Amino acid sequence: MAQTFGLIVGNRGFFPDELAKEGRSKILEVLEKKGFEVVAPSTEDTKFGTIETWEDAQKCARLFDENRHRIEGIIITLPNFGDERAAAQTIRLSGLNVPVLVHAFPDQINTLDVQNRRDSFCGKLSICNNLKQFQIPFSLTSYHTEDPDSSIFGEDLEWFAGVCRVVKGFKNLKAGAVGARPAAFNTVRFSEKILESYGISVETIDLSEIIGNMNRLDNNNLKVKGKLQEIKDYIDTAGIPEEALVKMAKLLVVLEEWIEATGVSLFSFQCWNSIEENYGIMPCTVMSMFSEKLIPAACEVDLVGGLSMYALQLASQKPSALVDWNNNFGDDPDKAILFHCSNFPKSLLQGARMGYGDIISSSVSKEKAYGTCYGTIPNGELTLARLATNDEEGNLISYIAEGEITPDKVNTFGGIGVAKIEDLQDLLKYICINGFEHHVAISLSQSGDILSEAFENYLRIETYYHNIY
Repeated sequence: MAQTFGLIVGNRGFFPDELAKEGRSKILEVLEKKGFEVVAPSTEDTKFGTIETWEDAQKCARLFDENRHRIEGIIITLPNFGDERAAAQTIRLSGLNVPVLVHAFPDQINTLDVQNRRDSFCGKLSICNNLKQFQIPFSLTSYHTEDPDSSIFGEDLEWFAGVCRVVKGFKNLKAGAVGARPAAFNTVRFSEKILESYGISVETIDLSEIIGNMNRLDNNNLKVKGKLQEIKDYIDTAGIPEEALVKMAKLLVVLEEWIEATGVSLFSFQCWNSIEENYGIMPCTVMSMFSEKLIPAACEVDLVGGLSMYALQLASQKPSALVDWNNNFGDDPDKAILFHCSNFPKSLLQGARMGYGDIISSSVSKEKAYGTCYGTIPNGELTLARLATNDEEGNLISYIAEGEITPDKVNTFGGIGVAKIEDLQDLLKYICINGFEHHVAISLSQSGDILSEAFENYLRIETYYHNIY
């Protein structure tokens, strides 16, 4: 579904009206070409469909209010200086609490006469001053003025759309927790009350209920048979006993029904080692399949790790994974080995195949540990992100970093990749000093700028962005 923006085209009476008229047409044309839908006053509602007066602000605010369930962000564009109050008044009257992008058209050096000068450069300063006074958070384009036809403005629109996706995705969010946190994993403890203060509700279910529901399913159940085939189509299952695959199919059925019934957008799952001992599989492939379908699944009941995956997914529109910061890579201070058993989505694994839990099989039998995903993370761009609840301050905190997955090979099992991050040692010190978890979410994208803007400017999440220029 296309994203929808509310559009405010600024105008000011003693600047050329014709520039506002042409500017409105141009910005609408650019947004349409980019595939965005727009809610804006028509040329019949206000002069040229622009916003200049108190009456214009009221009309536009009513229109935005009527479309509040569609509008994910607001773009203020200034083809000329623009009225410095009208835009802020429009947003306040609409009651919308969405990201706002402020854009200004550039002047041309040879058209600074009275009939053709825009002065949008100056007008943008006044608009931002008023937004600040009205306590309306806003975002800025990369350059102070940008031609709507320029590539940089196109990139800014895509960036802003990502910010809007993250902010919208975190509103009235439900996250699922399946089972209890494994006793040995104090690191993934979190505060439900802090999450609730950010509008994030936690839906819990005991693992025994999940196992009970699976045990009540017949092997010949049509849904189970369908999911069994889905697993075989999803990943190479050579050498995996059919009995274990059927159990995984039942887990898929039960979790899908629970997700539909509760409306959770992501979930964390108890592993290590209750489901292995009491049901005889590892849930990794099933979780991988959910993450691949853009329902992030985090292991070890690391629910806030799952939220980190979800944030990256919203920003990048790609599946994400949860990994361990696991090993140094020789003597290279800017490289680290990322690892998990694993439950990475298939798109984050080259040569994906199903295996068994090499580590956990030392405490439970191999026959009870089938279901992990083996493979290597593809080379290329990388964003890492981690959210955490800070109980001492009663808020959410996060860090974000960008780097790359290198071609370096590691001879081991599970899901594996070597990450290179500039000044990695400084980042690791920050993680340790601030008590962040050993899990971090990753995405094969460059989404740090999107997450940083969404977290800090709109979601009130204290954020460290390890952004090395």
